Amino acid sequence: MGTWGIGPFDNDTAADFAGDLDEAAVEEREPIIRRVLKRAADPADCLDVPDAERAVAAAVLVAAQHPAGEPTCSNYGPSEPLPELPADLRTLAVDALDQVVSELSELAELWAEAANYSKWRQDITRLRDVLAPSFPPQEAALFDI
Repeated sequence: MGTWGIGPFDNDTAADFAGDLDEAAVEEREPIIRRVLKRAADPADCLDVPDAERAVAAAVLVAAQHPAGEPTCSNYGPSEPLPELPADLRTLAVDALDQVVSELSELAELWAEAANYSKWRQDITRLRDVLAPSFPPQEAALFDI
């Protein structure tokens, strides 16, 4: 596992993914992100480490364009601007992240053995919450029927 930190681009696979995005034509970047997320969201059997690492990086890029998201600030993330990503990628990113932390994920299995596992899980949960915020149930009716 070529990982040097806990950040979404702090591994060889995600850094290479960022480089691929930078080298792609602007109109090809969104389809690349979509393919990465779709592959992770619909694994055949188990989700392998490279697919999971790319999915986390792609989800971060989608979340960065969400109003509640944070900009990506990594030396290893994409340096070229991304086009505006469609809102439906948020749902796909959530599905991919759910697979990343599932029992079928090799990446989750590797992180479970690491000292920073709880921090990694918190970061994934925070990212997921940006993409699909949970709203508390409404206590009272807004108007009488």
